[in-house]
Formats: sequence, structure tokens, C-alpha cells
Amino acid sequence: MAGIYAHIPFCKSRCVYCGFFSTTSLEKRSVYVDAVVEELKRRRHYLAGEPIDTIYLGGGTPSVLPLAQTGRILDAIYNIYNVREGAEVTLEGNPDDLTPDFLHDLKSLGVNRLSMGVQTFDDARLAFLHRRHSARQAVDAVRSAVQAGFQNISIDLMFGFPMQTLDDWKCDVQKALSLGVQHISAYSLMYEEGTRLQQMLEAGIIAELDEEASLQMYEYLIDTLSAASFRHYEISNFALPGKESRHNSGYWQGVPYLGVGAGAHSYDGRNRHYNADSLASYLAGEPLVEEQLTENERYDEFVFTGLRTSQGLNLTLLEQRFGTASLRYCLQNAQPHLRSGRLALSGNTLRLTRQGLFVSNDIMSDLMQV
Repeated sequence: MAGIYAHIPFCKSRCVYCGFFSTTSLEKRSVYVDAVVEELKRRRHYLAGEPIDTIYLGGGTPSVLPLAQTGRILDAIYNIYNVREGAEVTLEGNPDDLTPDFLHDLKSLGVNRLSMGVQTFDDARLAFLHRRHSARQAVDAVRSAVQAGFQNISIDLMFGFPMQTLDDWKCDVQKALSLGVQHISAYSLMYEEGTRLQQMLEAGIIAELDEEASLQMYEYLIDTLSAASFRHYEISNFALPGKESRHNSGYWQGVPYLGVGAGAHSYDGRNRHYNADSLASYLAGEPLVEEQLTENERYDEFVFTGLRTSQGLNLTLLEQRFGTASLRYCLQNAQPHLRSGRLALSGNTLRLTRQGLFVSNDIMSDLMQV
């Protein structure tokens, strides 16, 4: 199986925290879609005929594309590639774009999963982030999606805002649950280099929330969603049974995927390829860049992606792929975390414990070779 990702970089405005490639040059949408369709044709052999199990339109804000342009991209994928019946087809959308008419027409295009960038149900924090929707619009978008027949709806939430309290966060989580969504992705607010948010931090305009407060929010999230029958299947992702993101799970399981569009990455099972994160370069036909992964880099990715998931790191498979020396290296460096209770070893599987989840990056880094 394989997946296809199409990057739609257009946004009506830019959020203060965003580190992804995006542009507000909406007048370029039509010519950009032309280029994406041509790339889909040109790279038809990249996945070696593997059946396509997932399609994901991400961004940016894919919901700012006119539906006719979204349809062009999906039609090209279905005409060129072997898309399985029942494939998961996801579109990321901003709540203020997701009107009843838009959602009805979107469903008719074959989109069967929505990922909404809600972030918070508090209008003041939405304004702080420079999000262009209101809390009311977020609620209305979810309800309209349900009425349009969508049965696989995910929303993104953020926690760890400056001066945010645990009670503030509880309100966001409870509001999300009250809407009956099937999937929740929750991320701690990150201060990425080059973003307006990072500049505000450096200028002393805002201050980071302390780590202990963020940890309490994360633990509340885990406890509350688990009690509501959500499965914590990846560090930042929770789903009702059977509603896990098949596309994103493919990334963590090393499934090959084709990425088209400016800044999009692809993986053929051994090496990565990517397009320049520049609209001008992409439209000018700048060639793909190939990133040849060393054996140590493949090992690192295997460890990183395995430990992120509830399935854990399969040590038998690690030894088969990378040899006994790599297995010994992994287990040796895991010992301090096993003793501290941040990792657990069960049979041939190494997993993060509840205690290890919040410091997962440090643990993974200790097990890596590069």
C-alpha cells in the first residue's frame, strides 16, 4: 500500500506560530493546481504501481481552493493511480471555509475525512494566534460537517499558551468532546525559529508557559480522552476505535508515499525526495532534490517513528533490518530510561511509558545513532 500527499500552500492570512511553507498569493491558485496535476502525471511511476490507500490534501489551507480545483487534483489522482476502494481521503480545512454548501459539495468529490484547524475554542486566544475563525464558527463547522454526512472528523487543538490555565484547557477539551468528533490531535504551542511567535518571545512581549503547567494539561488530555474511549495511538493523536488517521499512521510505519506540490516530501521506501519550498521555484519546474539516507539515518527514523506510536518499537524487526549490533546499541542506550520507568520492555517491544511521553524527544535522541 502507499499514500499520496498534495501540499496546498495557500492561506488567506498567516498564523503567528506557523513554520510550514505557505503563501498568501491566492491569485496563483489556478496555475499552481495545473503544476500539481502535471507533477502527478510526471511521477506516476514513483510508487511502482502500489495501490493507493490514502490521499491527503494538506497545507497551508486546502479549503481556500475553489472546489473545482480540488476536484481537478482528485480526478488526476484517481485517473493516474490505482486508488483502492474505500481509500481514506482527507482534506485539511479552516472552520470559516467549511460552510454547509461547501461541505456538501466536498463530500460529493469523494473526500471522506476532515481535519479542522480549530486550535482553541477561546476567541481571545484565536486572535492571539491570528486565526481567522471564531469559536462559534468552529462549532458550526463541526456540526455542519456532521449534517453533511461526514463520519470521520478530526480537530486540532493547542495547549500551553502564555498565561493559559488548566481550567482554560479543560474547557477546550470538553467542548471538543461535546461536538462528537472521532479524532483529536493536540499539540503544545511551539516557538519555531523564524515565526512571529518566536519574535514575540525574544522581544519579551510574551513568556512561555512553564513546563509543569504544560505537563498537567497533557496529562489531563490523556486521562479525559481515555475515559471517553479515545485511543492514544500516537504521542499527539487520539482516536475512537477504527478512526485513527490511516495516512499519518503510514508515515510512522514507513509506508511509501508520493508528495506533490511546493515543499512536499516523498519517500519510496529507501530514500526521500522533496520539492523546493518556494512557489516561484515550483512553478518554474525546479527539479526534485534527492536525500539519500544512510543506514544509520534509516535506523534513527525506525526508532523515532516506532516509539511515537502506542505499538512501540519492534526490536525483532529492528534486528532484522539493521543487525545485531544496532539492537545492542538500542538496548544499551535504553537502560537508563528503563530503570527510570520512562521506557518499558515487553517481549520484543520497547514502548514509552506514561512518564516518558512528555520527554519523548530526549529519550529518542539517546537511542539514535546520528
